[in-house]
Amino acid sequence: MEKNFQEEEFARVIKFTPPLYKQRYQFIKDLVEKYKPKKVADLGCADCRLLWMLKFCSCIEVLAGLDITASVMKEKMHTLSPLPFDYLQPSERSLTVTLHHGSVAHKDPCMLGFDLVTCIELIEHLEESELKKFPEVVFGFMAPSIVVISTPNSEFNPLLPGVVLHRHPDHKFEWNQAQFQSWALGAARCYDYSVEFTGVGHPPKGMENVGFCTQIGVFFRNYPQTTGSVQYEKPTQAVYKTVFKAVYPSLKDEKYLRNAVVSEVIFIAQNIKHHLMSKHEEYDDDPERKSEFQPSVDCFSDCLGKLVVDKTTEPFVNGNQVYIPLATIFSFPKVNQLCGTFEKLCKLIAGKVPLSSDGSAVVFNTEHE
Repeated sequence: MEKNFQEEEFARVIKFTPPLYKQRYQFIKDLVEKYKPKKVADLGCADCRLLWMLKFCSCIEVLAGLDITASVMKEKMHTLSPLPFDYLQPSERSLTVTLHHGSVAHKDPCMLGFDLVTCIELIEHLEESELKKFPEVVFGFMAPSIVVISTPNSEFNPLLPGVVLHRHPDHKFEWNQAQFQSWALGAARCYDYSVEFTGVGHPPKGMENVGFCTQIGVFFRNYPQTTGSVQYEKPTQAVYKTVFKAVYPSLKDEKYLRNAVVSEVIFIAQNIKHHLMSKHEEYDDDPERKSEFQPSVDCFSDCLGKLVVDKTTEPFVNGNQVYIPLATIFSFPKVNQLCGTFEKLCKLIAGKVPLSSDGSAVVFNTEHE
């Protein structure tokens, strides 16, 4: 009787900060930051909030979501689209985000080759027949390096206000710690994985035996994946329907790389021109100093002064034209980083930037931009 009264008291005051769903997503994000997977799939992605958070992880190049309810995905899938900033400042990495409509009880070749598969609060929504097929699909067919499965811990339910049987009306079951661990260990043994148990949502002090509110199993594949290990099980045709796909602009795409390099070259050249012309005008206004004018590193910023090491790379004015050697522009760190080689710089800006007749310098008119 005393225990029941104590649990009722906890139920009135228990509150998770941050909210439990954010703790689950943060757990995944921390795992991603630790193991650096390039390809991540979220099964039961629902409103795509986890996918949205993961798209900002720089190591991820492929994100995929799967859910049985297409309408929920479609309502929020716009949050996964590139923003104008992504086109203005393309990332060095490539990123493709795809959403599929289908069941985790079915196999589809589009789900092969992933490093990490997450199943957050999913299995408790599965019918018995679907749950039976689930391990074969995820561990046997998809066979990612890491699988994360979270599910409610029924032992925690008495501490939650308003929970009588299950936390959600669509839940087909909710396991206690022993039941979940028994199922997880069985799946791990069958498909040669090891599993570690943890969770989020700590119980109140003095009730640690209840366990986490959300229990989590992190599965690690014990053997390296090979093409042959999954090839024989590959379905002959796709069974999922793709409802969304976004390919983010990337500097790995030559089109976006060229735009970035051209913009940077013009920006640097314009700045050098302004430095040069302002100094030139100072000498024009002072007849006594006009004869002393010769382009030198003193005409430009400190950064340019450090980069120009010989006369052949110094910008100069000839008549009504300003010449900024490409060798000088290539010396700037960002251009050097983007292009890698001087030859690639020349190739990327060909036809996009006004150059001298021999192609060795950017040329601007002194009278206008």
